[in-house]
Amino acid sequence: MKLYLYCLIDDDVSVETVIFTGPREGISGSLVTFYWVDDFGLLVSDFAGASVPVTRENVLQHAAVVSGLLPETTPLPFRFGTLATAEELESLLNARSKALRDKQAFVRGCVEMSVKIIWDRDWNEEPQVEETSKPGTAFLAEKRRELIGSEARAAEAKRIARWLEDRLGDAVREKSLKTDFTSKLLVTAAHLVPRDSIDEYRTRLKNAQLERPELHFLTSGPWPPYSFANIDLEFKTQFGVS
Repeated sequence: MKLYLYCLIDDDVSVETVIFTGPREGISGSLVTFYWVDDFGLLVSDFAGASVPVTRENVLQHAAVVSGLLPETTPLPFRFGTLATAEELESLLNARSKALRDKQAFVRGCVEMSVKIIWDRDWNEEPQVEETSKPGTAFLAEKRRELIGSEARAAEAKRIARWLEDRLGDAVREKSLKTDFTSKLLVTAAHLVPRDSIDEYRTRLKNAQLERPELHFLTSGPWPPYSFANIDLEFKTQFGVS
C-alpha cells in the first residue's frame, strides 16, 4: 500500500486546527487524511496501485483536495500522481527538510494566477514573396516566408512577455513564462501573487488589456502555487518516487 500525496501544509498554521473545505474522498474514493512526519503536515490518501490513471476525474479530484486548504493557508502541492511509501516519504522529508521549508516560506501568503495571451494575426502575411514559374522556387519561397513569420512571432512573443512583466511590476513575487507556442497563443504566464496584492494585480492586468486591445487575454485563478512548488523534482532526483 502506498500513499497518494496531495500537498504539504504550511507550518504557519496548526495542522490540528486547520479547516479543510475540500472533499473527504480523494483519488480512487479513498479517505483524505492529515498525515504527520515529524513537524511536517500533509494531506494524503491510501492507494493500492502502481500508478494513478490520468483521467479528468482524477485530475479534478487532486485539484479539489489541494484547493480545500487555499482559503486558510498556502498548500505546497505535489504533482498529480505522486505516490510514496511511508518510508520513502519520511526519507525525503528528513533529507530535504531545509529546502522544503525554504520553498514553503517563499510561497507563503501567495496564490497562483494564470494568464494566456493570444494574438489573432497571420504571421505569414509579411514579407510578400515574388511569384515565379521556376520549378521548386515557389515552394522554397513559401517555406522561407513561413520561417520569417515564425521568427517574427517568436520575437513578438518575447516582447509581449517583457511588456506584461513591466505592467504587472511588484504586484508579482515570481513568474513562470513560456512563449511562442502556436501562431495564435504567444504567451502563457503563471504569477505568484501575494494575497494582499490580488486586487492590485487584477487592476494592473485590466489596464494592460486596455492598452493592447489587439491582444486577447485568458485569465484564471487564484490557485494553489503549482508552478512554483517543484516538489516532484525533489522526489524524482532523490528517491525516484513515482
